[in-house]
Amino acid sequence: MENINYNFDKKTAIITGGAQGFGLDIAKRFLKSGAKVIIWDLDKNMVEKSIKDLNNSNLSSNIIDVTNYNQVEKCVNEILKNSNIDILINNAGITGPTSTLWEYDVEIWKKIIDVNLIGTFNCCRAIIPNMIKNNYGRIVNVASVAGKDGNANASAYSAGKAGAIGLTKSLGKELADKNIAVNAVTPAGAKTRILDQMTTEHVQRMLSKVPRGRFLEVEEFTSLVCWLSSEENTFSTAAVFDISGGRSTY
Repeated sequence: MENINYNFDKKTAIITGGAQGFGLDIAKRFLKSGAKVIIWDLDKNMVEKSIKDLNNSNLSSNIIDVTNYNQVEKCVNEILKNSNIDILINNAGITGPTSTLWEYDVEIWKKIIDVNLIGTFNCCRAIIPNMIKNNYGRIVNVASVAGKDGNANASAYSAGKAGAIGLTKSLGKELADKNIAVNAVTPAGAKTRILDQMTTEHVQRMLSKVPRGRFLEVEEFTSLVCWLSSEENTFSTAAVFDISGGRSTY
């Protein structure tokens, strides 16, 4: 499949969880399309490897915990000294262990919500004032089909992603009178390291729900995110874009 590259010249993008999986592939396509890309990730080793492998002068990184608002705000203020922030991809997320809700570890449940929902809020809150100032911005929140359907034994992940969907709809409406688009994408299971966090049984149960009969390819996901992040997306906002191979039809 030949990739379409959009024009991201003179655009600066922040991609959370950008050192691997969806985030890294989005970074690669953005760089090919002329953007300056800043990867935010907690995994220092993966960040260093990604920076080395991509070897691009338009790529930089910050080791950052998106659940810590003060850390996010400080980092944003540093970036804004030299650049605007035109695109935000809220991709950082964790699935956590599979367990029934009544047996779920309380602190782990909270941590999953913190990363998947609070982290998205923190990044949006810190970055949006700059977008408002410039009357331009593209925000893509990476949710999940789990946030629409609710996956058994994944209540924290499902709730966090459902929250991200609700946040997207509210925020998109708040910014609808500006040239700032806020959308969510809801992928089904994909071939990324996040599958390693799940049991084999859970993975097979996910796959059995997909009419296409296969997992999502990372490149397919990136193509959708790129369009939503581009200047070509002039109208869609506060929307949820399904990419689940037919699993969700609403």
